[in-house]
Amino acid sequence: MAGIGQSMGRNAIGLGLFAIITGGTIALTHALTQDRIEQQIARAEAAALFEIIPANRHDNELLRATVSLPASKTLTDGEPLTAWVARRSERPFALILPVTATDGYSGDIRLLIGIDLEGHILGVRVTDHRETPGLGDKIETRKSDWILSFEGRSLDNPEPEQWAVKKNGGVFDQFTGATITPSAVVSTVKETLMYFRENRQQIREIIRQPASPQGDPVTPESLAGSESKQEHS
Repeated sequence: MAGIGQSMGRNAIGLGLFAIITGGTIALTHALTQDRIEQQIARAEAAALFEIIPANRHDNELLRATVSLPASKTLTDGEPLTAWVARRSERPFALILPVTATDGYSGDIRLLIGIDLEGHILGVRVTDHRETPGLGDKIETRKSDWILSFEGRSLDNPEPEQWAVKKNGGVFDQFTGATITPSAVVSTVKETLMYFRENRQQIREIIRQPASPQGDPVTPESLAGSESKQEHS
């Protein structure tokens, strides 16, 4: 019996040490890769900004032209919302809002939503998600053109009650075998349009303030270059 007890004790110690080492390794890996992950997300956002509003449509430094907009309970849990403002000849004509669909099938879906000052969508892009490959990942432009179906839409096209996937009585397509993912995106885009409509006057007053960007232009390429420099430093 003593031998069995000693054996069980050694096994327990071994399992404990294994758990500690495994946990430590995971924590260390997370710490070492977190900066890279955030940088990759930033690069994806930068590239998506110029897909929504191409460089030839604005003449300001878009990536530096940020403003703080009114807080939103639904989009930012009561925190102010930071947005990019696109200008031509110093006059604002559109903004891009970073929002998160928190009810995706596999977690948060980070989005950029471009809206002109009349409340029409210029474009929607996904910058980060964990949806199922082959199903939910069709929200990416490299997997399908589904996300492009939002362009030109507004709360009048379609009416608010039709902002849902077809399975739920709306006008937007769902994916074969995946309804939760597109539903989450549709719902968040609708909420963003509602936020813009409810705060339109205040938003217009905020973005009328002239931007004063400083430093060199920030582009997706420059962000990629900064990563390379860090890797070789």
